[in-house]
Amino acid sequence: MRRLIAAILALALLGLPAAYAVQPDEIMADPAKEARARELSRELRCMVCQNQSIDDSEAPLARDLRLLVRERIAAGDSNAQVIDFLVARYGEFVLLKPRFERETLLLWLLTPLALGAGGLALWLQIRRRGQGSAEVTPPLTPDEEAKLAELLSDRAKSG
Repeated sequence: MRRLIAAILALALLGLPAAYAVQPDEIMADPAKEARARELSRELRCMVCQNQSIDDSEAPLARDLRLLVRERIAAGDSNAQVIDFLVARYGEFVLLKPRFERETLLLWLLTPLALGAGGLALWLQIRRRGQGSAEVTPPLTPDEEAKLAELLSDRAKSG
């Protein structure tokens, strides 16, 4: 019974979201500024984890970035200014959702282009199959008809 409870507790703890990565000493006194900081933190990539936002990551670098975001907000920067500051410092890779610019155009258009190409290939394949089924098989030659009649008569006799 104790093992079952321990297993359920372990699963419950694993199922908790990683949103608790923000430490109590990082939280700003002003709830509006803290909400802005959390919103910005969800948009920024942890450079260590690379698949998590700095809001979700417990890496020391993510903590430093969260503190930096809060410092910039406390200094009076707008959300766009904070993002621009971090992009200037760390590059576009720091953004979980890259901006739609000339440099990232291929990144944004690759998925729709791949889907369009796949749809076109599927349409062409269906079209080819449709044309192939319209072909008429040539009639049997007299030799083939005689062989077929012989096979059918043999089958009728044995059946």
